[in-house]
Amino acid sequence: MEEKELYRQKMQAKLDEWKAELDKMKAKAKRKDAEAKLKANKKIKELEIKIEEGQAKLNKLAETSGDAWKSLKGGIDSALESLKSGFDDAIAKFKE
Repeated sequence: MEEKELYRQKMQAKLDEWKAELDKMKAKAKRKDAEAKLKANKKIKELEIKIEEGQAKLNKLAETSGDAWKSLKGGIDSALESLKSGFDDAIAKFKE
């Protein structure tokens, strides 16, 4: 399997993992009081947007040919690192 496809699969697996984590957060948010629910839902919406952005970048990667994908790799890595940071922050807040 070529390097691009391996990278795409690895990044897609991370996105899928975060989507599952987001579903768990949504379920926990439903059990919070009104004020906490509003804060949780705001953070969830931010993460949903970041997931969509990451998915869009990954989809763009699939459309590239040859070595052109390597120029997108940095942007994808950056987007997913930002998403990871957002999830780490959200998970810490949900444990409070």
